[in-house]
Amino acid sequence: MEPDLFTAAAEDRQEKDPSSSPLAVRMRPRTLDEVVGQQHLLKPGSPLRRLVGEGAGGPAGASSVILWGPPGIGKTTLAYVVSQATQKRFVELSAITAGVKEVRAVIEGARRAAGGYGKETVLFLDEIHRFSKAQQDSLLPAVENRWVTLIAATTENPYFSIISPLLSRSLLLTLEPLTDDDLSALMKRALEEERGLGGAVALSAEAEAHLLRIAGGDARRALTALEAGAGSAIAKGEEEITLETVEEAVDRAAVRYDRDGDQHYDVASALIKSIRGSDVDAALHYLARMIDAGEDPRFIARRLMISASEDIGLADPTALPLAVAAAQAVAMIGFPEAALTLSHATIALALAPKSNTATTAIGAALADVRAGLAGSVPTHLRDGHYKGAAKLGHAVGYVYPHDVPGAIAAQQYAPDEIHGKRYYEPTRYGAEARYADVVEKVRERLRGS
Repeated sequence: MEPDLFTAAAEDRQEKDPSSSPLAVRMRPRTLDEVVGQQHLLKPGSPLRRLVGEGAGGPAGASSVILWGPPGIGKTTLAYVVSQATQKRFVELSAITAGVKEVRAVIEGARRAAGGYGKETVLFLDEIHRFSKAQQDSLLPAVENRWVTLIAATTENPYFSIISPLLSRSLLLTLEPLTDDDLSALMKRALEEERGLGGAVALSAEAEAHLLRIAGGDARRALTALEAGAGSAIAKGEEEITLETVEEAVDRAAVRYDRDGDQHYDVASALIKSIRGSDVDAALHYLARMIDAGEDPRFIARRLMISASEDIGLADPTALPLAVAAAQAVAMIGFPEAALTLSHATIALALAPKSNTATTAIGAALADVRAGLAGSVPTHLRDGHYKGAAKLGHAVGYVYPHDVPGAIAAQQYAPDEIHGKRYYEPTRYGAEARYADVVEKVRERLRGS
């Protein structure tokens, strides 16, 4: 798409005065060799190298690629480098603002460029996960016939957010989180190079450590925070960015968590697995991340109720009532006070004795039912309250348990197909030890022993 007058004016201003652009923009790599991190994607002959024309000879053309990774680790940067280095026609679209109409216009332009000038087109589509299925479908003919070479970027799990036909026609490249060494090298470059801060200030070791901590592996956030700290130091006439200056300029760290994306499920999964593993400190960490990101407290409470039955069960019969009470309290009070209730429940569940026998028991029973082991209800257990039931033998011979000592009658309850099968195998953890003793005695009595 052609830029409008306002966009053109802004780009012209940034070209004449590069310092008007954010530091993160100014420090974008100009070649693949300047890229920090992601070296597993930049080896000779890799798809990205081929996209910029390195080793692109022969009958095999460059493949379309999908770049997947969290924000700030280089997806847009890699596309930008390709746009600067490739000899191909480069078009950029954002799924936030573009639709099928814009995609079709790009594809038609690519076909004209290929037919009229022999010029290949690279289409960079940012945030492709925001495209609907129909919008993604519109890309298929162009990708399949190589009218365009697609570079798509997404922060969401592609297996959930991108249609299978498009995935199968592209190479999925997973970007790895940037390490502290990667970010340190990037900040050092930004401090020294003319297009960055040009040596105007230095960075203390304590301030650098703090910047790495609050960046959380996000290069854009690291450079943004560095720029804020540098601006504050320069304004105060200081030659070094100190820890105090960074703390003044940058309020808090950003937790990587997207309530609408796969991080939502990853962190929730980590919370439950930490509770299951009895690591109360890890569980509280993940709970704090969810709370800080503004997660729906009712979602967290629901997960805790599930955990109470799935992972604790009869080892602590009070766990489920506690989780239910927490969910009711959360629904009534909301944040911020709900954080206290969720913490209360999380600590109790994490430190409770664990048993998954309720989970395995119903799982085994369901497996048998679904496999066809669902025979007829024994006649003596069938409903005998209607006229004619006795003639059919229904309820005939049924022994009422309360009429016998101990209230356990020796009779068959299960269908013949599963008679004698055991689904519940109690542990000896916590309160379930009592059930382990009871269930064996009950089974003996049911057999008439």
